[in-house]
Amino acid sequence: MLRNKDHSSQKDNLAVTAVALQDHILHDLHLGNLSVAGHPKTKVQKKENRSESLKRDAKALIDTGLKKTPKDSKVEDPEKEYVLDPTPPPLTLAQKLGLFAPPPPPLSPAEWERVKQRSVLHGDSELPCPICKEDFKLHPQACLQAFEKFTNKKTCPLCRRNQYQTRVIHDGARLFRAKCAARIQACWRGYIVRKWYQGLRKAIPPTDAKLRKKFFEEKFLEISHCILCSYNTNVEELFAEIDHCLAINRSIRQQLDEKCGHELTDEDWEKIQVQAAHREISECSICLTPLWLQGNSRHPRATVLLSCAHLFHHTCLLALEEFSQGDSCPLHTCPLCRACYQKKILEC
Repeated sequence: MLRNKDHSSQKDNLAVTAVALQDHILHDLHLGNLSVAGHPKTKVQKKENRSESLKRDAKALIDTGLKKTPKDSKVEDPEKEYVLDPTPPPLTLAQKLGLFAPPPPPLSPAEWERVKQRSVLHGDSELPCPICKEDFKLHPQACLQAFEKFTNKKTCPLCRRNQYQTRVIHDGARLFRAKCAARIQACWRGYIVRKWYQGLRKAIPPTDAKLRKKFFEEKFLEISHCILCSYNTNVEELFAEIDHCLAINRSIRQQLDEKCGHELTDEDWEKIQVQAAHREISECSICLTPLWLQGNSRHPRATVLLSCAHLFHHTCLLALEEFSQGDSCPLHTCPLCRACYQKKILEC
């Protein structure tokens, strides 16, 4: 009887162990849809029927605008690090019986920081993604989720370790921003250097003979083009301008002839002398000495009266006329009022 009981208990233990191992294998390989008793199509059909019943019972939702997000809601930090799978999966029967080791407990923040520092020291973020072979960018990439979905198990693509934990970090995004900034700066520096070099090529002639000849030919063509563009080829406009200038010169010449061409009479000189007497001119404006010498003088100086009613020493006026215009010009201007004049020598 004891042997039968021991034999039956061993059979029961073997059955429990087999069931536990089978359950662990199913959970490890993510084959929960498979079942030993039933065919997998039955569960698929049940899911389809359930989805159809949910579609029938679903009602249209109308957005009334009453439920709105409050304005004071805090915006989450886009660079906040977080754990993707904070809760460990439930223990299987084999792990509870001690046939397999249970999964490791969730890592603490300090442990995650040590893992991150080790990854930074190794330069993992500087290397491309081992799955898609592309650099880490700003937008989130789901390469690991796609790999897990494709392999249908949670295994590291590098070390093949099972039951790992994942945490989102932004070290790759930071390095990508630095790379983008370096590329922009390099592009801008290249543009500045190319622009400076183009200006240098236009300003300084090259040393090579052929390039130097071509440089001066381009400069000559550029200067010729500027001269041709600035030159006015409108002959009619040029002739009209010449006629206008000649008409102005004729009118000025006529005015001068009217003022200085006719001889003044004795009556005109008397009026001009009275006008000069009213001005009370006592000294020559050229040499700044008295016009009329007081007392007896051995060398009296002659005084000249101009048609503009100004008085000067005759010798001073002759010296000024010879200095300013010379004997070639028949018309002279008064040094005070700049008017064309005729002169008359007054008696001492």
